[in-house]
Amino acid sequence: MPVPERGVNGTGTLAGINEVPGLEGYLDALEERLARSVASHPGLVAAVGNEALAAGGKRLRPALVFLAAPDGAAPPLAAGVAVELVHMATLVHDDLIDRAHFRRGKAAAWSVYGSDAARATGDYLFARAFAELSAAGDPRAVKILAEATLCLARGEALQRTQTHDPATTVDAYLERCALKTGKLFEAACRLGGGPGGYGLALGVAFQIADDVLDCSGATIETGKIAGTDLRDGTPTLPLLLAAREDAVVRRALAGDEHALSNGGPLLRVAATGALERSRQVALDYASRARACLNGELHRQELEALTHAVVNRER
Repeated sequence: MPVPERGVNGTGTLAGINEVPGLEGYLDALEERLARSVASHPGLVAAVGNEALAAGGKRLRPALVFLAAPDGAAPPLAAGVAVELVHMATLVHDDLIDRAHFRRGKAAAWSVYGSDAARATGDYLFARAFAELSAAGDPRAVKILAEATLCLARGEALQRTQTHDPATTVDAYLERCALKTGKLFEAACRLGGGPGGYGLALGVAFQIADDVLDCSGATIETGKIAGTDLRDGTPTLPLLLAAREDAVVRRALAGDEHALSNGGPLLRVAATGALERSRQVALDYASRARACLNGELHRQELEALTHAVVNRER
């Protein structure tokens, strides 16, 4: 059963269905189990959760669980479901915290159902993730995902302290990327039985690429409206690099409304070359991810994925 905008294919892109034997069936089974898990406790939070599920996504983290599985081992379905539920929960909570009105072209849960319902839905999705893993009877998997979830919370707290601060260091930004994005990628690989270092580096590359797309106006992949990070005062790598050279960008990142509305800050970011320099950092992290691979069953696909996450254009 084909599912659009899911997985990776042999050309190193994120769109379409991967031709790796077994992955399509794994992702089909994943969709069915996600639906059952979200609907397991009928009510408002299940209804809101189902809308988050229906919004779709690349299912990249469950695909990592599959691709990271060693030769002769069945890719764990419960782990793929759990890691995707955690990802869905973070999106619901992030939209609430950031007051983002849209996610993947659809109204965000909080803007339709209210803040309390969105908060409860995110909590429900987190709970369902750990219910899936605990039912599988694998305490190691529970520990891996619990550690990743703690990192997500730490990363969100770090982002709050960095908001509207153009003096944020690149190292502090990269730490946030590792906590908010890289650690869940790492967990997906470890849950599958593969190299966590690959997932961590891949996640950082993925996040930097997302941040570049936000500044370049390409929003289909990110699910956000272009310029969201700048308007929210979130110091991403291209914004930080540009702010070092352009006073208007620096003031806009700090929250200056005049600079945001009249200075054409996104055009100025591009003019500094910050997008190209940021993309090079993403490429460096992709290279680090590839360096972690050593004889994996799906090494070719994992290598292709490192190129795909950086070379997204939309």
